[in-house]
Amino acid sequence: MKIGIIRERKTPPDTRVPLAPKQCQQLLQQTGFELLVEPSPIRCFKDEDYSALGIPLGSDMESCDILMGVKEVPIDSLIPGKTYFFFSHTIKEQPYNQKLLQTVLQKKITLIDYEVITDEWGRRLIAFGRFAGMVGAHNGVLMYGRRTGTFDLPRMKDFYNYEAAQSHYRDQLTLPPIRIVLTGTGRVGQGAAQVLRDMGIRQVSPNDFLVKKYKEPVFALLMSDDYAARIDGSAFDKDDFHLSPDLFKSTFKPFTKVCDLMINGVYWDNKAPSFFTLEDMREDDFSIQAVADITCDIAPIASIPSTLRASTIADPIFGFDPIKEEEIAAFSPQGVDMMTIDNLPSELPRDASEAFGQMFIERVLPELLDPNSEVIERATIARAGKLAGHFEYLAQYAGL
Repeated sequence: MKIGIIRERKTPPDTRVPLAPKQCQQLLQQTGFELLVEPSPIRCFKDEDYSALGIPLGSDMESCDILMGVKEVPIDSLIPGKTYFFFSHTIKEQPYNQKLLQTVLQKKITLIDYEVITDEWGRRLIAFGRFAGMVGAHNGVLMYGRRTGTFDLPRMKDFYNYEAAQSHYRDQLTLPPIRIVLTGTGRVGQGAAQVLRDMGIRQVSPNDFLVKKYKEPVFALLMSDDYAARIDGSAFDKDDFHLSPDLFKSTFKPFTKVCDLMINGVYWDNKAPSFFTLEDMREDDFSIQAVADITCDIAPIASIPSTLRASTIADPIFGFDPIKEEEIAAFSPQGVDMMTIDNLPSELPRDASEAFGQMFIERVLPELLDPNSEVIERATIARAGKLAGHFEYLAQYAGL
């Protein structure tokens, strides 16, 4: 079996890779797989980093059985009949990728999506989420500093790796008494919380966050029952919330009155309530000055109503005017600043790629040798021109 590492072609560019050079070397030395790495001018690891370890480079991706990328492959670059691994961003019927899924089916491509590679209990086996959380939290704090002029923080992308960022936090960063709310307790939330702690920001309970005054920077990590409740008034049940989010309402509003920066890292269901509304944002006591929306679902179907679009690593922040309900210049006095980059791990590309590649080798590669792998079956969105069983619900979206 021959695996091809394809060049990332999506705009804006992404510098991550699914397998780092040393992992490719490990794969060649310890398995029966062959490899071919497509040359790329933008990867965080250079072509020479691969060739120096004996990894073949070449553009003949048609000779490969499996093609691995990171972000969505542009439709005109999809090779008919091949098996692809990448993040397709189609499983929630995202409008901007509808044509992508339709083309996958037309070209009889087998599409395996990293996002739905799970174990039998539905837990993800491979993800960049921790690094999205880390960069998202860093960018959120940076955004608040620039908005208020109280401190300056270099971009995460300008550090060689996270260890260099940690050194900066320890030796050069002094923060004002900022109040931060963090949502999400999965990989994204855990990564964000790590950065906040590394910055010296103390974690406090959600209740204390609402009622106490602080002279130091603090953050509260919210569980789902801290910001949602049953509409009918019955007791909160986490499993019930995940299965039937339309039966719940938001109870987040009290946090909007005492929070300076919100970092949103939840996996949001389209049927779940938004954290707050546009009407809430127009109230005089709405205190959130900046939102780092790592989740980045685009309004109006979104957990954050001011997430109008995804921002970019090159241009990460835009402003939102709650009165006019439109985008304005970043750091405008009447606006709420938004950081909505949708490829955040690309700001820590080396760390993120190495962690992701190791998860793939340990948890996914063995499954490729099993023709009856349930892990691969659960993650297969399309096969030979048809939607796979777990994704037949996408039929209308796919135009079938």
